[in-house]
Amino acid sequence: MFRLQGSKTLAVDLTGDAVKAKNGSMVAYDGRMDFKKMSGGGEGIRGMVTRRLTGEQMVMMEVKGQGTCYFADRASEINLVSLHGDKLYVEASNLLATDAVLRTGTTFTGLRGGATGNGLFTTTVEGTGQAAIMSDGSAVVLRVTPQYPLNVDPGAYIAHQGRLQQHFQSGVNFRTIMGEGSGESFQIRFEGEGLVYVQPSERNTVGGDV
Repeated sequence: MFRLQGSKTLAVDLTGDAVKAKNGSMVAYDGRMDFKKMSGGGEGIRGMVTRRLTGEQMVMMEVKGQGTCYFADRASEINLVSLHGDKLYVEASNLLATDAVLRTGTTFTGLRGGATGNGLFTTTVEGTGQAAIMSDGSAVVLRVTPQYPLNVDPGAYIAHQGRLQQHFQSGVNFRTIMGEGSGESFQIRFEGEGLVYVQPSERNTVGGDV
């Protein structure tokens, strides 16, 4: 069971089951716990090779036992996401933990990728269970409908879920509109039905300041 202790610490109650979490993110635990580093983000050798080829970095550990384990990372804000047989797309650096039964993978996202180190690929979490994602500041969850598509600065993008299509648009972003940008700039356009998670802070991207 995932629950928040405040907004920056994740508590996971274990009763013999397991959780996958970002390597090194455990800050405390009670009870009896076993920790194991997972290769390739928990996907074995194939996953490790895929991540090296794509540049999508994710090192995870498996925690199994009886008791409560607490996770946090650099005082980041944490959001809980419930999956019901669907798929979550999330930047690897923003993924804190998942139920062990959820499958993690790497997928090609076309020209969406712009965050440093993430290239054109992103991490996927799929199945039924809970995941915890992080943001720099309190995340905003924005709903996309067929009537209301959404444009997002790629430096502020965290994750999305639902039946969404994403398109890369170059030549304009929120700062260049205001005359503050420099170099090539771009944004992501989401269309369809689903949710997009956005943080109130921006990464540096391959297009320069975003």
